[in-house]
Amino acid sequence: MTSSIPIIDKKTFVRWFLKNYQLKRREGVWILNYLLSNDALLENIHFVEEAHYCPRAIVMSSVESNGIPFRFYKGNIMTSDAEKSFHDLRLNPKEAMYMQLNFPNIPPSPYYLAVLEDNPFMPKYLHISEKDRVIAEQLLKNSMLVFQEEKILKEIDEALDSGDKERFFELSNLLQALKQSSK
Repeated sequence: MTSSIPIIDKKTFVRWFLKNYQLKRREGVWILNYLLSNDALLENIHFVEEAHYCPRAIVMSSVESNGIPFRFYKGNIMTSDAEKSFHDLRLNPKEAMYMQLNFPNIPPSPYYLAVLEDNPFMPKYLHISEKDRVIAEQLLKNSMLVFQEEKILKEIDEALDSGDKERFFELSNLLQALKQSSK
């Protein structure tokens, strides 16, 4: 599997990452710098989320994240020994390696988004379909409308109890506008 992400984008991202974040394990810095020096190897690196589902993967975390410091996965083997992953990279440069970097990413970095790929090994049941996403968005929208309506109705009751006609009319108009916008 060759990457559709240009090497220059991967290098830009890795340099940006190294400049802006400190990894929990210094060996991770060595691995990322090694990738920068080897275009053929970097060609087979795929930045993904949930890399532990992949047959060959490295997961590294910055000190700012609460992720595991370092993990290397190959087949059914998992280790926190960074040297094993480094040797595996050197000995198998033509094999696809999936890499997950855990770091504060809100708002998402354009450098990261430029290299992030879909994880082809992610179980189907974890993928959110477009239909599910639309349903979830509609449910959230409806919940927000119900909450806003209940809040306005409560405030209308309070305005009536206190005899505040101006506030009553203001809130009544707001309630009507909310109902019109939800249609």
